[in-house]
Amino acid sequence: MQCFCRLAGNPICHESEAQKLSYCQLPLQTPAYTTPLNNCSAQSCSSGQVSSPNCKCAYPYTGTLYSRALSFTTLNDTDYKELEQSLLKSFESQKLPVDSVSLSNPSRNASNNNFQLTLDVFPSQTDRFNRTGVSSVAFVLSNQIFKAPEFFSPYFFNGLNYQYYGGGEPKSKSKHTGAIIGAVVAVVVFLGLAFVIGMYALRQKRRAERSELNPFANWEQNPNSGAAPQLKGARWFSFEDLRKYTNNFSESNTIGSGGYGKVYQGVLPAGEVVAIKRAAQESMQGAVEFKTEIELLSRVHHKNLVSLVGFCFEKGEQMLVYEYVPNGTIMDSLTGKSGISMDWIRRLKVALGAARGLAYLHELANPPIIHRDIKSSNILLDSHLNAKVADFGLSKLLVDSERGHVTTQVKGTMGYLDPEYYMSQQLTEKSDVYSFGVVMLELVTAKRPIEQGKYIVREVMRVMDTSKDLYNLHSIVDPTIVSSTSPKGLEKFVEVAMRCVKEYASERPSMAEVVKEIENIIQLAGLNPSVESASTTESYEVPLGQNVKHLYDNEDFSHSGNFPTAKIEPQ
Repeated sequence: MQCFCRLAGNPICHESEAQKLSYCQLPLQTPAYTTPLNNCSAQSCSSGQVSSPNCKCAYPYTGTLYSRALSFTTLNDTDYKELEQSLLKSFESQKLPVDSVSLSNPSRNASNNNFQLTLDVFPSQTDRFNRTGVSSVAFVLSNQIFKAPEFFSPYFFNGLNYQYYGGGEPKSKSKHTGAIIGAVVAVVVFLGLAFVIGMYALRQKRRAERSELNPFANWEQNPNSGAAPQLKGARWFSFEDLRKYTNNFSESNTIGSGGYGKVYQGVLPAGEVVAIKRAAQESMQGAVEFKTEIELLSRVHHKNLVSLVGFCFEKGEQMLVYEYVPNGTIMDSLTGKSGISMDWIRRLKVALGAARGLAYLHELANPPIIHRDIKSSNILLDSHLNAKVADFGLSKLLVDSERGHVTTQVKGTMGYLDPEYYMSQQLTEKSDVYSFGVVMLELVTAKRPIEQGKYIVREVMRVMDTSKDLYNLHSIVDPTIVSSTSPKGLEKFVEVAMRCVKEYASERPSMAEVVKEIENIIQLAGLNPSVESASTTESYEVPLGQNVKHLYDNEDFSHSGNFPTAKIEPQ
């Protein structure tokens, strides 16, 4: 299949020979949609439909491809064809219902100098995509599964809302007499109540302004700390207190840094060691959002969740004070950064602890809490290698438990993002389950979710064969856990992980069910699931408490919407 795009106006077409080429010629007229060059110019399509490169009228899934490494002067006809062919080849390799693709409207974004192209993806065997088709195409592009040609990388994709799921064209607005009468009545009622509503709105606005300036005003006051609030389980610290505990925020006390700011080790007067996260000015939340996060953190208490000790909101500063967790993240251990060796039993224990923490958020917190950013760099290990779930900056309360979901803006980290949540914007506990399933696969393979354009979930699906020894996973399992003997329960562990990453939320288990499954696997391995994580056959490669500087760097302890990789936002 071939796809074409018009380059008229591009500097490459200014050369005398190039001007003769068909794709350099301006169209007779400039429609709202630039139709790729093909032999379908006389074809008539219904309103909203577009003629594909294969002369089929359809409703394409449309978005914009941006390249951060491309300029007009480096483009040529071969580049365009290569980009189109690689796109189509990527969709075909994923067995997606795509008939053809079309690139058009090449331009350079004046604000950021990125080169951009309109991408239309046409469905096969029908004139429109279903929800699964659009979800799959968007997931391949937004999660970087598509490996773009080198000249176009790095890239990112911004998809438009698809309006044509199975119901035909969008319904036009009809002007009925009843609607007109209703509108008139509504206007009359509005005018009758305008004065009352206006006064109420003005009063609420003034209240909101006061709340934004002092969002803690309605909290119970601590008589020993002036205007500072008193929270159950969380203390208020003054700026001067934290400056003293961190030796004036000295470099020697810095244990990490990232997009959010810096993390300092501090020692409280009673001798308690804490991790103090100080937000950079450009990363600070609004005062109300900061208050909301503190309220959420102060209400969760579980041995597998990182505890909030306190906070500081003073002198233009936002700081959170956490319990100090000395052994870094799961990702640190899997990559060798922390110097801690992770045998199979330790990995099972870590998975169990993190699952228990999530199950607490989903089922015992009132109202339930959805974490929304579960990943291996947000699960920390304490001095006994017990897992502690961290980073509640994106968490949401499931206030309406009868609905079972929260409709909210899509946020998360590429590779861990639930595809159903990405498409529907309906967040549920099963979105956390999907992300946790990816973490389980990381524990088995010691690979990042996306490496060199390969997605860990699809890679496991590709090689997995339940009729063979170790489910035919020898090529993908971390060699350090199979070097001496076959790890007991690994096959069952992978089965649970693959259930967690099912495409549809209804097919995934709950976190309580995942906890039970992992407990059974640990018992299958001959151990008691209640035993602490550190009681394993292997020892630390470095003494506990040493070489922990920078274990909170970058990805390891980021929160409040700052990610090590690209954030997914809806349009």
